[in-house]
Amino acid sequence: MSFFIRNKKNSGTGMKRKVEKKHDSKIKTSKSISSKAPIPKKTNVTDDGDISDEIDSDIEVNDKEEISDSDEEETAQEKRLRLTKQYLSQLEQTEADDEEDNEQRRDLIGDRLRQDVLEQNFRHHRNIADKYSTDPKDHEITVLKGHKLSVTCSVISPDSKHIFSASKDCSIIKYCLKTGTKLHTVPGGRKGTKHRGHTDHVLCMAISSDGKYLASGDKNNLIHIWNPETCQLIHTFTGHRGPVAGLAFRHGSHQLFSGSHDRSVKIWSLDEMGYIETLFGHEDAITAIDSLARDRAISSGGRDGSVRIWKVVEESQLVFHGNNEMIECVSLCNEDNFVTSSCNNSLSLWSVMKKKPLVTVRNAHGVIGQSVDSSSENWITAVTALKCADLIASGSKDGCIRLWKVGENFKSLTLHCVIPVTGFINSLQFSCDGKLLIASVGQEHKLGRWWSMKSAKNLVFIIKLKICSE
Repeated sequence: MSFFIRNKKNSGTGMKRKVEKKHDSKIKTSKSISSKAPIPKKTNVTDDGDISDEIDSDIEVNDKEEISDSDEEETAQEKRLRLTKQYLSQLEQTEADDEEDNEQRRDLIGDRLRQDVLEQNFRHHRNIADKYSTDPKDHEITVLKGHKLSVTCSVISPDSKHIFSASKDCSIIKYCLKTGTKLHTVPGGRKGTKHRGHTDHVLCMAISSDGKYLASGDKNNLIHIWNPETCQLIHTFTGHRGPVAGLAFRHGSHQLFSGSHDRSVKIWSLDEMGYIETLFGHEDAITAIDSLARDRAISSGGRDGSVRIWKVVEESQLVFHGNNEMIECVSLCNEDNFVTSSCNNSLSLWSVMKKKPLVTVRNAHGVIGQSVDSSSENWITAVTALKCADLIASGSKDGCIRLWKVGENFKSLTLHCVIPVTGFINSLQFSCDGKLLIASVGQEHKLGRWWSMKSAKNLVFIIKLKICSE
């Protein structure tokens, strides 16, 4: 019995010791925890509620620190964004300061590009006739001597530095425009003999737009191609069966159009020095031919009273009929309009869109108040137009060259100035800038000897046109 009683006692004390050990371990763990965690000064932990409040406050502090860190990161991004926006705004401000100037520059550049395209295509129009003086005394005239017979044709180089003239004496002369001196002379030869130049009257000349080739045609049905720099003969084209009355280069190329009294138009390639094609349609001798940038040419048919525009690519032609008149000369104003002169002393403006002239000036080179019939002998022998402008020049044997102003939409033609020149005006040509007018003058008409003016001289006239300041 004593054994079991003793065991009960021991078991009770053991339980107490176990409980005390557990309690001591709990106290030790709580002390270790409290010793590790920082306890703020002057803080008395009284109960479990205060401890929970303190833990919550610590959690809130940690959350605020994390939020502040995230705020700092967002602020850096916002700073970069702000600086970028600031830089862009500065650029916009700088551009805004010059916005008006930039717009004006863009407009000027755009206008200039459009103008250049129109100029290259000969479709623009300049109203400059009013800038030229109406007083003939203001226009300075210089004469070039050298030909023995009537000067039939002359051309000016694209750079306006040289003039080439030809005559009934079969010679070709190259002049310096600045000094008026002769630089080269290609003498004419006797008809029927072998000669490197012409052996019959030279009727027409043309020079390429780049100044590389000079072409001349004569009554001997030949076309000579020259080097304008040295005046050396390069090639001779044969093929026409009648006198070559007109030559014209296509602008910007070495394609040459020739018109002849055999009623045909021929096309030549100077790059290959070969023949391309022959165009038929005129019913009488071709008297003049002209061309611009497009692959087409315009020719006048003389006594058949027609003007034809040859569309080479389309292989077709446009036909324009005058009022039963012999059309002597034709010149393109631009790609859409042209001017003609006839043997009854009339001057007409045309449009490619209409078959009849837009306006016709009768008795253009007659005396004011004189009847048309009595002045018919003063037929217009030369006409030229300043390309893409409202200025036209015409000549006859009435002792003057007349400048005409073209009205709006080519519906009017008014006399602008009269420049006295004695003799037959066989050809006229403006310089590219419109400051010079070159006239070939002789005692006789280039095609015959119906009249002979003894008071006239065989000269090349250089008329420096006076342009009034704006």
